Amino acid sequence: MLQKYTDAIKNKDEASMNELLHDDFKFTMHKSGNTLGKSDVIKWAMSGDIKQDKTRVVYENNEVGIHHSFVTFDDGNVEAVMAVYKYKEGKIISLETGATPMSK
Repeated sequence: MLQKYTDAIKNKDEASMNELLHDDFKFTMHKSGNTLGKSDVIKWAMSGDIKQDKTRVVYENNEVGIHHSFVTFDDGNVEAVMAVYKYKEGKIISLETGATPMSK
């Protein structure tokens, strides 16, 4: 599921994002403390602001997935992002990230 999610972000595939994310999806960004819902995350992903590099799935089963990547944002900031996904009913129900700023 994580590879499909990564591909959907890369390809700005809104239909796939909508299918992969549970309607009750919640994204918690621990670095900022912000929380986003499904429509907010899809809108952000479609904006092109999220550019992932060296993406890898660390672990995945039917309940959870762990993913690491280097993310470059439009403002030039680069972060090493560790993400933990929880699954429900075959969809991603939650995402929590920890991010470490990287040198530009």
